[in-house]
Amino acid sequence: MDDPVGSRRVALDILAACLDKGQPLDDVLARHQGFAGLDPRDRAFVRLLLATTLRRLGEIDEVLAHLIERPLEGANATGRHVLRLGTAQLLFLGTPPHAAVDTSVRLVESARLPHLKGLANAVLRRIGRDGAALLGDRDPARLNTPQWLWESWTASYGEPATRAIAAAHLIEAPLDLTPRADAQFWSGRLDGELLPTGTIRRPAGGAIAELPGFAEGAWWVQDAAATLPVRLLGDVAEKRVADLCAAPGGKTLQLAAAGARVTAVDISARRMQRLGENLARAGLTAELVTADAAKWTPATTYDAILLDAPCSGTGTLRRHPDIAWLKDETDVARLMLTQDRLLLHAIELLKAGGTLVYAVCSLQEDEGPAHLEALLTRKPGLRRVPVRPEELPGLADAITPAGDVRTLPSMWPERGGMDGFFIARLQKS
Repeated sequence: MDDPVGSRRVALDILAACLDKGQPLDDVLARHQGFAGLDPRDRAFVRLLLATTLRRLGEIDEVLAHLIERPLEGANATGRHVLRLGTAQLLFLGTPPHAAVDTSVRLVESARLPHLKGLANAVLRRIGRDGAALLGDRDPARLNTPQWLWESWTASYGEPATRAIAAAHLIEAPLDLTPRADAQFWSGRLDGELLPTGTIRRPAGGAIAELPGFAEGAWWVQDAAATLPVRLLGDVAEKRVADLCAAPGGKTLQLAAAGARVTAVDISARRMQRLGENLARAGLTAELVTADAAKWTPATTYDAILLDAPCSGTGTLRRHPDIAWLKDETDVARLMLTQDRLLLHAIELLKAGGTLVYAVCSLQEDEGPAHLEALLTRKPGLRRVPVRPEELPGLADAITPAGDVRTLPSMWPERGGMDGFFIARLQKS
């Protein structure tokens, strides 16, 4: 990297936007001009540094609290972020101590906090010298999980399962690819593992656009768990299927590849444009509608509807560690109102006898089973269609006693885990 301080300055700016302003990491990365201006190697480093800092934020703050007498707040808050980034490099990324300390001190100075240079130098030198001892026998799973999430997961799954979930969040997610066709061929060509559900899995890292098959749209990036809702619709060839809240579009591409006549609906014009580009690259077609799916009024009803509803996203912390620190119980309550509106409207758009698959990439009980039971009580014309083990090869343990699907990040640990989803299949009488 030609300018190590420059890349870290970009990381500092993005970290502050996330933690001080509550902006999602991916959104900040997408619009940050400084990040876009970095060379590919520096961009990869900034992504890794930010993801590691956010994934290990609880441990990092615990170590810093042990070494700093007074919290760095107010005008000094930027200094705290510098120390977080420096600590992540020293404890988890293997950055040489002299490089991590020197660039952090220079970063404090460039942030117009020269009075913190001595503190940054002393604290980071101590961490570089005594890092392993400072971490000691601390509890990574517990420290890196906010209290509200730990309590809610423990209530839903029990403490052993919660520990397994939290431990899975500390491991970078592998790269999952959904092939348009010829899964066996492309798993060999991509040197990946073909999972029981048809996903091709590779280690994380590398330039995705340079992999074989990218240019011709032979596959797209999609977590293994995210492919399951489409599987539960069964044979969709020639059926009219509405994919509500469709962006970023992996499920739309699945449906189109399976021969469905797909209408994809999403409120974001920017994300729908990206979906259209991905469809074109894959040589697939779908009707794209930019609209609020809860208010959209088409002229027809649909044979099947897929609703992957907006949610807290707590099932995707392996890929989006910032969510743990940006969301709380109030967000879940607000999102449940949106989910309710979408579900009720989706039922209206479904023809009699049609199938509705509801999915959320959330681990929260209120967004999943509890929400569904309340809906079934209110809508007697709607019934649950239980999922059968043969429909989810290799994932029979993800089927709940009620017949829904609950995947957890701790499942398939020997393969690298998966995102957490709740999925229910319903039929309209």
